[in-house]
Order: sequence, then structure tokens, then C-alpha cells
Amino acid sequence: MLTISQLAAYAGVTVKAVRHYHAKGLLLEPERDHSGYRRYDAAAAVELIKIRTLADAGVPLSRVRTLLAADEAEFAAAVEEIDRRLREEIAQRERHRERIRKLAAGDSLALPPEAVAYLDRLRTLGLPQQVVDLERDAWILVAAQLPDQMATLMAMKNAQFDHPVTVKMYRDLAAALDWPPGDPRLEALADDLAELHEASWAAREAAEAEGSDISDDLAELLDTVFFTHAPYARQLTRLLEERGWSGWTKIRRIPRRR
Repeated sequence: MLTISQLAAYAGVTVKAVRHYHAKGLLLEPERDHSGYRRYDAAAAVELIKIRTLADAGVPLSRVRTLLAADEAEFAAAVEEIDRRLREEIAQRERHRERIRKLAAGDSLALPPEAVAYLDRLRTLGLPQQVVDLERDAWILVAAQLPDQMATLMAMKNAQFDHPVTVKMYRDLAAALDWPPGDPRLEALADDLAELHEASWAAREAAEAEGSDISDDLAELLDTVFFTHAPYARQLTRLLEERGWSGWTKIRRIPRRR
């Protein structure tokens, strides 16, 4: 006869596990000896090994008793059902792992591949991480609202960066992040940006006509990203208004101030 400690050691479990199986009704309580100690026979050891084996295989304890009492056909059917559940859990865990990998990757957590490639292009052009982060946050907002348009929007952005003037403007805007408030160089930056708006105005109107433009509410939300992270943002938009352009994400032509 075995003590509870000997039984646990023989079956490769802890004494706590044996007591837990007793509490769950999986392993019958044995008779106690004259000293009040539990004493287990070989049948109890065999039963405990079966319970441990099923539990180690991922069988919920709530199903163990049924399996122990099942005939061959019932056991096979139950195992198949448990195997199916385990495969579903594994698939779900793989999806969770993929999300964790994306989280570690940063850009790809909430952005489609074409947007991630666009951000990589900004890095390749030598733009600072602060600018890349600003763009990333803005495009996350766009992707959440317009997932079906991201491929088109990214193609438009990449087409803009095929022109050296766009690259220069982004670099100038990046450099301005370190300028002190009210820096007089913003005047020249506003002139250049207004000239760029003028050159691309026809393309902007065509994009809106094709329905690829974003809503006013989303544009306002995106503007807050720029205003929050670029110290010069509000002054620059005022200077642009003096030159006949309003907005930041959604550019509009307005009458020139006199």
C-alpha cells in the first residue's frame, strides 16, 4: 500500500495535485488506516497515471471522468473532439503571436503592407524618425476609417515622392521641427509650400472628383496630429492662409489677404 506522497511520486504529480483530483471527484478517496492516513493500492496508482496522462494531453479536467469511463468508440470520438478544440486554440495562439510580432515591429501593427513600405521609404530618404512617427500616426487613423482606400492613397503618396520637390519639402518641414517659435525662416517655408500647393492643385481636385479624398471630420483629426507634434504648425498654417491656402490635411484655396 502507498501513502499519498508515495502515490504522487510514483505517478509523477504533486501531493497537491492528488488532493485536487480528489476534490474534483476524479480519484476516489481511499480507506484510511488505523492512524488516519490514506493508503492507496495499485489500482489507484493506475487511475492516477491515466488522469495525469489525459491532463498533460490538454484534456480539461471536466472531461477526464467521462473519458475514463468511456468505451473504445466513445473514447475515440471524445479524443477527436478534444483534438479539434486544441487545434483551434493553437490557431488562435498563432494569431496572437502574429499580433505580438506586429506590435514589436511597430509600423505594421495597425497599417497595411503598402503603408509600411511607404514609411520605410521615408526612412530611406533620410527623414528623421520624428517625421516617420508623425506620418505613421496619421496613416493609422486613415487606415482605420478608409481601409479599402489605403492602396490608392499610398500609391498617390509614393507618386508625390517621385518628385524631388516633394522630398525637399519634407526635409525642410523636418528641419523646421527644431526651429524656435516665430523663426523668420517660416516665411520662406510658407512660400515654398504655397508654390507646391499651386503646382499640385489640379491633381488634388482630380483626386477629390474620384472620391479618394477623406472626410472633413477625419481631416480635422489628422490636422490635430500635425498641430500636436509640430511646434510651428499653427504659425505655418496662418502664413499659408495669407498666401491663399487653408487647412493642412485637406487643402483649400481661399482669397488672398490684402
